[in-house]
Amino acid sequence: MRTAELVPSSRSVAVSLAVAVLFLLVYFVARESSLFAVRSVRVEGVRPPVARRIEAALRPLEGQNLFKVRGGEVARLATSLPYVSGATYDRAFPHTLRVRVELEQPLAVLRQGGLAWLVSRRGRVMARIAPRTRRTTPRIWLGQSVDVTLGETLGPGSGADEVGMLDMLRGARLASLVGSVHDVEGQWVYALRSGVELRVGTRDDLPLKLAIARRILSQTAVSRYLDVSVPERPVAGQESQLSG
Repeated sequence: MRTAELVPSSRSVAVSLAVAVLFLLVYFVARESSLFAVRSVRVEGVRPPVARRIEAALRPLEGQNLFKVRGGEVARLATSLPYVSGATYDRAFPHTLRVRVELEQPLAVLRQGGLAWLVSRRGRVMARIAPRTRRTTPRIWLGQSVDVTLGETLGPGSGADEVGMLDMLRGARLASLVGSVHDVEGQWVYALRSGVELRVGTRDDLPLKLAIARRILSQTAVSRYLDVSVPERPVAGQESQLSG
């Protein structure tokens, strides 16, 4: 008797199927009609002037059905702007698409002759800038043979390695001290704003080398150079040995 009570009646099954079919029909009609067409795109999380430029880049989405909008297309359109690194979205029915973007984080200024660009932590060329602006931002000097394209990501041998070396400074809290970075026959050198060369050698054990350099620079007046390429035996000046 109790088992029979647990079995749904044919009427309740029919009602459930009818509701499911009706729901699918409504969804299909809503998805294929202009009932939920995108009429406005709102970009959130950035300053209004930047938001307006991103909204302009997302304008091709207007008129699309909200159900058909896909994250890949939103991200592709948003990241066509060189200073946008990613985008997510929400549907605000009936006609609004809300988009939240992530901006590239500036890291350095690329210099090539009289030209300058702002480059992000990911090595993406964000913007063309005047050469003498952003004076507190570290410089990366490129040869004339290197191709620099707005919106593209730098490759190995074309600035990407220098970007990686500068990005490593954030954890060591040395970024504010560095004016530029360069490679001398496979040995990396940070040029500090004080005029001191910080020689770290290869990238091996770089976090350790930077930690040692930071401690020495905070405790000792160093002139000319500080060599931590062998972290167990840091050397400052010409012959002075410093204990770890």
